[in-house]
Amino acid sequence: MIRYALRCEADHPFEAWFGSSGDYDDQAARGLVECPFCGSRNVAKQIMAPAVSGTRKAAPAVEMARVQTMMMQAAREVRSHVEANFDYVGDTFAREARAIHEGQSEKREIYGEATPAEVKALKADGVPCAALPPAPLDPAKVN
Repeated sequence: MIRYALRCEADHPFEAWFGSSGDYDDQAARGLVECPFCGSRNVAKQIMAPAVSGTRKAAPAVEMARVQTMMMQAAREVRSHVEANFDYVGDTFAREARAIHEGQSEKREIYGEATPAEVKALKADGVPCAALPPAPLDPAKVN
């Protein structure tokens, strides 16, 4: 396993694990590596120090898999809650979020799509917004 420090075009830093450096290259080439914050697939590896083995035992793979399963379940539950209780505004999210923030539209919870540039502008203007956890992966695209 190899862990990469990654950064998307919107300057969001995040980490991801891959079976090998070749796995990262393959998944990135197929457009399967995306930013968990904004969904951008324009992602690049960052410079990082190599991992050095220590005397501490690593967590068993079974424990890591259990934690990953729990995290994925929590993300699915968050997404399901938002989809069931928030108003979907499609690609007008940035405009509608700004209108709500400025009091020009009724206050309500919304979700939709926005480009990385729109999200950056919203945050710069103090409009609260956050990325929705991604939808469950298509089994045909999972390696």
